[in-house]
Amino acid sequence: MPYVAVKGGEQAIENAEKLLHSRRRGDINITEITSEQIEQQLTLAVERVMCEGSLYDRELAALAIKQSWGDLVEAIFLVRAYRTTLARFYYTQPLNTSTMQIERRISSIFKDIPGGQNLGPTFDYIHRLLDFKLLAENQVPPPSETSVSQESFPLVMEILDKEGLIQSEPRVTTPQPPFDLTRQPLNFPANRDARLQNLARADEGFLLSLAYSTQRGYGKNHPFAGEIRMGEVEVIIFPEELGFEVSVTDITITEVQMVNQFKGSKHLPPQFTRGYGLTFGYNERKAMSMALVDRAMRASELGESVDSPAQNIEFVLSHSDNVEAQGFVQHLKLPHYIDFQAELNLIRQMRQKSQDLSP
Repeated sequence: MPYVAVKGGEQAIENAEKLLHSRRRGDINITEITSEQIEQQLTLAVERVMCEGSLYDRELAALAIKQSWGDLVEAIFLVRAYRTTLARFYYTQPLNTSTMQIERRISSIFKDIPGGQNLGPTFDYIHRLLDFKLLAENQVPPPSETSVSQESFPLVMEILDKEGLIQSEPRVTTPQPPFDLTRQPLNFPANRDARLQNLARADEGFLLSLAYSTQRGYGKNHPFAGEIRMGEVEVIIFPEELGFEVSVTDITITEVQMVNQFKGSKHLPPQFTRGYGLTFGYNERKAMSMALVDRAMRASELGESVDSPAQNIEFVLSHSDNVEAQGFVQHLKLPHYIDFQAELNLIRQMRQKSQDLSP
């Protein structure tokens, strides 16, 4: 009997996999979507998968989206799994975002900023109405009159830095190996570098909800978008065997710095504080949410009370990863026959005992 059950289960699983492949392909009379089309036309989905999958590779992210039937969390899982097979050669030098080739750059705290505001590609100023013209095939959009700026512009936060109105970031005087969340366990209390790494690959929806909660009073945050910038930055490594820096590629990132009011404490004067967010690709909503949650989690070090979910470091970091979360939730689909039978027997015994004691 066990042999028959095993063989029957194996056949059912094989059939389920074949059905998945069939459903994923869809109507065979319709041209199959290619990874190149996903990469070029579903760019924001690709960049979310790269970001939360912790691997900057557009082609692989597009392939993962196709393989996962459009399920982005499953695609992130696939990319994470592939990432574990890759060799690690170097750590990069810190990215110099002040030299970014700007495609989008805005600030809500100053109207006139050095280099000006650059709206870039955004949904912010369009009507949320379905565009039925997109149903027609081979639509070619009108040419854009703007391009990526080859100039680099100073960070807006430097304006506040020069006046001493915003908390300064600590300068690292002696180089230290960076904390690596993919190779080291996350321990509590977690330092800010570990927290930011966790948030950078955290689930966007989770961060968005937490960020929203801080705006509704659960965190005492009153932020301003100090600067939001998106564009390409140079990735540089320093091979010790060569003894000099080498530029290996350019990548697109989104960087957000939020400005928050701080009334001061026993050790710090009233000043502005900042929250920081940085993501692969064009992930503005995620980067903004990351910056808001980063600032919320700094409450303890700034002497503020910790009484909201977004301020609870262990709560946020322990529940932010969608690969871990979906695995734990979906494991409930696996057979729990023995566990449930034990609880079923317990409930029956308790009911019988209750009936025996009733008059």
